[in-house]
Amino acid sequence: MEAIDAMQTRVSAVRLDSPGPSQEDLLRILNAGTHGPDHGRLMPWRFVVIEGAAREILGNAMADLRKRNFADATEDSLESERGKARRAPTIIVVAAKIDRQSKVPEIEQVLAAGASTQNIWLAAHALGYGCMWKTGDAAYDPLVKKAIGLSEDDHVVAFLYIGKTSAKGPVRHLELGHFMTKL
Repeated sequence: MEAIDAMQTRVSAVRLDSPGPSQEDLLRILNAGTHGPDHGRLMPWRFVVIEGAAREILGNAMADLRKRNFADATEDSLESERGKARRAPTIIVVAAKIDRQSKVPEIEQVLAAGASTQNIWLAAHALGYGCMWKTGDAAYDPLVKKAIGLSEDDHVVAFLYIGKTSAKGPVRHLELGHFMTKL
C-alpha cells in the first residue's frame, strides 16, 4: 500500500478479532514506529507489547484502578474494565520516556512518541490490520504504568489495540477548507 493511500484510508476499528500481527509483521510495525519525527534525535518512545495471557495483567490493573476510584464498583463494572484488555489480540502501549537533561522541551518529546504511534498505526493498516487508539484514566495512572513495566514518569501516549477488523468505523470525507487557513 502506498503511504498516501494508507493515510487516506485509515479508520478506527469498532471491533477487532484474532489474529493479531505475526511476529514478522509486529517487528515491521514497531520498526516503523522508530522512524517518527524526533526533535533532538532523543528517540523518547518506548513500546510495551501485550499479547495472550499478558493482557490479563493490564486488565487487572485497569480493574484495580476502577476499584480505587469508585468504592462502590460492582463486579460487573470491574469485569468490564478487565475486558478492555481483551479488545484485541495485540496491544502496543506507546509511551514517552522524557529526557529531563535535554534542551528539547517535554511536550516535543511527547509529540515525538505521538508521531511514532501514528507510524505504528499506518504500518499496521498497510499490512492489513485494524487498530483502535485508546487512552483513558489507565494511561495516566502510576500503578497501571508500573504493572506494565513503565515508570510513573513515563507518558502513555496510546494503548494501540491491533487485530483483524471485524467492524470498521466510518471513512471520513472532510472538506480541507474546514481545517485550513491561508495567510
